Amino acid sequence: MAIENIKMPQLGESVTEGTIEKWLVAPGDHVNKYDPLAEVNTDKVTAEVPSSFTGTIKELIASEGETLAVGEIVCTIETEGGDAAPVEEAKPVSGEKAAEMPAAGAKPTEKLEGTQGSAQTVKSSGAKGRYSPAVLRLAQDNDIDLSQVEGSGNEGRITRKDLMSLIDSGNIPKAGDAPKVQAQEETPKQDEPAAQQVSQEAPKAAAAPIESAPGDIEIPVTGVRKAIAANMLKSKHEAPHAWMMIEVDVTNLVQYRDSIKGEFKKKEGFNITYFAFFVKAVSQALKEFPMMNSMWAGDKIIQKKDINISIAVASDNALFVPVIKNSDEKSVKGIGKEVNELALKARSGKLKSADMQGGTFTVNNTGSFGSVQSMGIINHPQAAIMQVESIVKRPVIMDNGMIAARDMVNLCLSLDHRVLDGLVCGQFLARVKEILENMSKENTSVY
Repeated sequence: MAIENIKMPQLGESVTEGTIEKWLVAPGDHVNKYDPLAEVNTDKVTAEVPSSFTGTIKELIASEGETLAVGEIVCTIETEGGDAAPVEEAKPVSGEKAAEMPAAGAKPTEKLEGTQGSAQTVKSSGAKGRYSPAVLRLAQDNDIDLSQVEGSGNEGRITRKDLMSLIDSGNIPKAGDAPKVQAQEETPKQDEPAAQQVSQEAPKAAAAPIESAPGDIEIPVTGVRKAIAANMLKSKHEAPHAWMMIEVDVTNLVQYRDSIKGEFKKKEGFNITYFAFFVKAVSQALKEFPMMNSMWAGDKIIQKKDINISIAVASDNALFVPVIKNSDEKSVKGIGKEVNELALKARSGKLKSADMQGGTFTVNNTGSFGSVQSMGIINHPQAAIMQVESIVKRPVIMDNGMIAARDMVNLCLSLDHRVLDGLVCGQFLARVKEILENMSKENTSVY
């Protein structure tokens, strides 16, 4: 017999971590090679982790709901053939010392065994004293004393989510801190507010939990919803959002689309929507203003060569953002067909990780449910998102001074002000407006 490690696989080109959504096996279960072991959520797509060996599940290292980096151990399996052998510990990265952080309740002389790439343990027993490399890195980067952290994972294990909650709340336990904040008993100094008597060294109080009242409905948070929440929170925390809006007269486009939609549906088998025309216009404008097709990368800005449009598709309980690759090279018909196919896959749960990768700019069809003005949250790490609002008839004063009923639409742009400024965004929106207002039966083809 031999003990082998099953590690978090690379489930996509830019995927760096995954969350164990559900274990499909338990310790003692016999599995064959390629049998699914767990459902993992990453980038809003749920995928199965297959077994690399035939054998018996020995230990589930990761808990359901725990997020692990690619390459971290999720479980161990006892394979047939050979002598029983302990799992070989990973060696420290060259020039880097093995992490040494005391476990909860461990004595100061006890050291962590194991290094990056494997679950880390201390000589003291108990799951609470075993930390993943992601937890250790996060604790070291934020100076968190893990001996004062209560874990929510299996058998009290501390998870990355536990540390992120502490960091977001500001209640970070440091070495030597008292476990609880104690009220000051000293008499307040003259002319000094009593509230200021609390020690400045005391950690901030955590937000009170929200309790359910009789009649309330508690809805479990799914892995998909957690991924959405994490990406939106990251975007709002990291990117300084700014917002712009422009109105566009699409009367000629509406007349053109209405004149061809019946014949198009009969010939092609799917509806030609306004959204396909908007994506085409945005793709053309991105080619002319490549700075809009950029991403913030810390010490540099990366201007992407390919134009890949992310589109938002909502199902009953989740939001997916599949990608139209190389949209600038596609016709209106080609874009419309791909939008239709991606929407069907999203709503039937058949989207794959590859369908969600590589987006460089997002176009959101908020007008589909009647919105006329909205401010989108940027799809991290992209630099902008454009909301296409509902097309409505409004009285408009024409160039000749006459008032006419026209089909008008608002385009709302949220931008990352680290990457983009008002000038380039205003020029980009003006160009999208120009392209759309010149779409008509005379000068536009869907093929």
